[in-house]
Amino acid sequence: MHERGIARHGYPVLLKENDSQPTGRVTSGTQSPTLGKALGMTYLPIEKTEIGSEFFIQIRNRTAPARVVELPFYSRERR
Repeated sequence: MHERGIARHGYPVLLKENDSQPTGRVTSGTQSPTLGKALGMTYLPIEKTEIGSEFFIQIRNRTAPARVVELPFYSRERR
């Protein structure tokens, strides 16, 4: 997520901020205590899955920008 807001399960996914119809739904999302950021997972059309692709999550009555990132989001240090 680029801005405040957490993408929760079931929230609509939009490819453009002003789209009237969702492209999909968030499958899971939460605030990451390790990274201090909001994270979520969703299904996207294959052409929008490239790292850095942007899309929007409908959170209540506003749209919040999000971006595709490389997995894993976090790598623990080995001891």
